[in-house]
Amino acid sequence: MIIKIKSAIFLYLFIFLPLIYTSCKSKKIITDTSKSTSKLSGTIKERYATLLNVKEKDLDNEKLYRFIDSWIGVPYKNGGIDKKRVDCSAFTSLLTKEIYNKQLPRTARLMAEDVKRKFEKDLKEGDLVFFDFDRQKFSHVGIYLQNNKFVHASTSKGVIISDLKDPWFYKYFSRAGSVKP
Repeated sequence: MIIKIKSAIFLYLFIFLPLIYTSCKSKKIITDTSKSTSKLSGTIKERYATLLNVKEKDLDNEKLYRFIDSWIGVPYKNGGIDKKRVDCSAFTSLLTKEIYNKQLPRTARLMAEDVKRKFEKDLKEGDLVFFDFDRQKFSHVGIYLQNNKFVHASTSKGVIISDLKDPWFYKYFSRAGSVKP
């Protein structure tokens, strides 16, 4: 009797339960507020329009959002350069190369020196945003999306989408610019 109960529990926990969860087609979008937006259906444009609080028609670059979608949640590791673990400058370089076919230097500091500077109000999708953490100039970088949102590799949450106007990020925000041709 005990063996049958243990077998039933084993089947439930390791066979049936995982099947139920893996058959669900939900997609998690991780944001900086420790919340996740789960939608059971919807296109890339629908999901990201909701997250960025913009109209679907304002999302022209579907390739960009597909790229981001494939990286969301990848853990952070200083020096990481792939989907196992990645740091902020590697993620920014990979995205910029894949989506915009432009090469960037390897570090956030060198990237900051190599952009055409912009005022915050003039930011466009694909521009770079820089932050000074731990009293280090240009120690973090992300890619501006729309509506004050940017994607980056966070040290604590991996690849996420954050809000530039979030008071925590905004106090460290130091520069923005577009990648030079």
